[in-house]
Amino acid sequence: MGDMIKGNEAIAEAAIRAGARLYAGYPITPSTEIMEYLSTRMDEVGGTFIQAESEIAGVNMVIGASSCGVRAFTASSGPGISLKQEGMTTLSDEELPAVVLNVVRYGNGIGTLLTAQCDYLRETRGGGNGDYRCIVLCPSSIQEAVELIGLAFDLAEKYRMVSVIMTEGALGQMMEPCELPEMREIKRYPWGFDGKYTNKKIGIFDRDSMKEAVLLNEKYNTVKANEQRWESAYLEDADYVFVAYGLPGRSTKGAVEQLRAEGHKVGFIRPITAWPFPEKAFEDLNPNLKGVISIESNATGQLVDDIALTIKKKKKANIPVYCNPHVYGIPATKTIKEDFRKVIAGEMKEVY
Repeated sequence: MGDMIKGNEAIAEAAIRAGARLYAGYPITPSTEIMEYLSTRMDEVGGTFIQAESEIAGVNMVIGASSCGVRAFTASSGPGISLKQEGMTTLSDEELPAVVLNVVRYGNGIGTLLTAQCDYLRETRGGGNGDYRCIVLCPSSIQEAVELIGLAFDLAEKYRMVSVIMTEGALGQMMEPCELPEMREIKRYPWGFDGKYTNKKIGIFDRDSMKEAVLLNEKYNTVKANEQRWESAYLEDADYVFVAYGLPGRSTKGAVEQLRAEGHKVGFIRPITAWPFPEKAFEDLNPNLKGVISIESNATGQLVDDIALTIKKKKKANIPVYCNPHVYGIPATKTIKEDFRKVIAGEMKEVY
């Protein structure tokens, strides 16, 4: 068992050990400890730390570092991530790898400081202009977050796209035992800027956008085919299946274990990639499944849309999909069990 460490600090150290050598950002609760930790740690490993004058400036500095072949990343929360969207579209358009950490906080608009999952649709659909997607990874523990940081950089480089780590305010602020990875050897991207830029032309002119669209779809289809990640259990005999990611996914697992001990045939799917959504996990569902229940920490229900679309794609459109979004915080095991009892009693109506 590793040492007790705060989530944001563990994530920052894991990025260092994965080879990140530039961090540029702007402070915002509940992600600020990432920046605070790196303000001294980056210098110790010969990297570059920049407290930019704004979130926009920070992500643009990441564009410059990535263009030069350096592993670079930024972090923020809520409206700070919104301000970074134009930079993320530029990274996507120029096929530059980078990692963006979103420590999600609740908000109807600009928001509060409460932990939540209200940014799901923005992160999985691409929050800026254009026809692009980001790989989105969703840890349910500090240990998993640390492991996903290295993967995020690797996937960003492999596919030349942005990887988003979508954590939650509570995960960033809490402490757990964590085993940190070994320090990796630093390598610059072989295609990095060296005076003879070899990537496609920058900007909007002299480009074959029809050809680029074909290649874009080929890349995204490859990502969908190869990079779906999830955890699941008890799907083969389950009458009802819960779907939840992140910290609610963690408490959902506990609720499923307790419900099964009480004699209920239930299972769970915990997406680890929000994009690509783990559609393959739904291939193992019981043919006699009675319903799917989405557990979320937002006000409107967002994950539920992808669940319903996947159910339809798997030709199980007659299966009802339920959702009782819990606004913010982490729904307790007891609360999740209460949701289930409302479903089987007919007190909760399906969303789809």
